[in-house]
Amino acid sequence: MREALLEAQKAAAAGEVPVGAIVVSAEGDILSRAHNSPVGMSDPTAHAEILALREAARRTGNYRLTGCRLVVTIEPCPMCAGAAVAARVAKIIYGAADPKAGSVTTLYNIASDPRLNHRADIVSGVLADECSKLLSDFFRERR
Repeated sequence: MREALLEAQKAAAAGEVPVGAIVVSAEGDILSRAHNSPVGMSDPTAHAEILALREAARRTGNYRLTGCRLVVTIEPCPMCAGAAVAARVAKIIYGAADPKAGSVTTLYNIASDPRLNHRADIVSGVLADECSKLLSDFFRERR
């Protein structure tokens, strides 16, 4: 999570909502790291999770990231949770819950829905205070 927090800080420095993500292989190696970039990339899908999943898939040469873990500073939104399911990640680890868009445990349970073709294990609240503070500070400065 500390690596994902470093990515989130990069997003904040670029004026993006401070969200960071990494993908870790089954062996424990970091395959990719990314931060939110929808403003800079003019791309509404350029969330940290999507960018990290894309890079991990490119590096492995496979869209199936079986055995991998997605580590992200905030609970994934519906799009990102769906992408994690499509990538077949083994585990989603996140820091802060997202009461407005959280789709892993808060509003929806996309990654553990038995109706879908894959389910991921969920670990929530990892360094949640640090992840939340980064977001709160960012939005406080914006107001």
